[in-house]
Amino acid sequence: MSDPTAVLDDLRDESDELDRLVAGLDPAGWTAATPAEGWSVAHQIAHLAWTDRAALTAVTDPDSFAAEITKALAAPHSFVDDGAAEGAALPPADLMHRWREGREVLLTALREAPPGARFPWYGPPMSAATMATARLMETWAHGQDIADALGVVREPTTRLAQIVRLGVRTRDFAYGVHGLTPPSEPFRVELTGPGGRLWAHGPKDAVQRITGPALDFCLLVTQRAHRADLSLRATGPDADRWLDIAQAFAGPPGTGREPGTRKPGADDGGHR
Repeated sequence: MSDPTAVLDDLRDESDELDRLVAGLDPAGWTAATPAEGWSVAHQIAHLAWTDRAALTAVTDPDSFAAEITKALAAPHSFVDDGAAEGAALPPADLMHRWREGREVLLTALREAPPGARFPWYGPPMSAATMATARLMETWAHGQDIADALGVVREPTTRLAQIVRLGVRTRDFAYGVHGLTPPSEPFRVELTGPGGRLWAHGPKDAVQRITGPALDFCLLVTQRAHRADLSLRATGPDADRWLDIAQAFAGPPGTGREPGTRKPGADDGGHR
């Protein structure tokens, strides 16, 4: 993907949808516990705002972003939680202002990025399109945590296609962060999106295959559900192994969610 326009539009729409979900929350809503241990709804929004600021630094001042990498390496297991906690302590109105302002500035910076530019990140360097896709993935995933906390059923959208694409592209990364050698052969991934759309990646004749709902694949690669609670099918031992370690986000291996928190074959809204 070279032109980031489509994914940037999707990122804007995903952010706006989440904004509508939290904009009218009362104090109890902001402090509601989400499935991420120790994180409230406020922590989730604070994390998005914090990561948007980090992404903006990476895009506009790569040298300064090197200092952020140093901080992450000094506290690999706490720097994300620390950033979320700092923002969650703000009054909700101030937190919303920080998130709204930061995401708009980042969108502008990514739209204005020179073609072919690549930016540093906590994982491999990324293009503007990939950076936007990563922000979309995180916005959707943390939005799912918030929706679950509030008991809200979200309707899947075609924006999931961007997350599917990222999940497929990060296959080898997932193996790498677990200290494993990625398989040399490509996989075939066939997923059913909203409205019955078929989204396919990889050669049709691949032996190793993943099939199932696109929503479930997105929940898996963002580690918002355990594979035992999802309707994904693996054909071949390598594909089966991937479903145990899939991870579309940067950083060390995630701990994922315990099985039994989301029913297999959940409705299209994905709510447990």
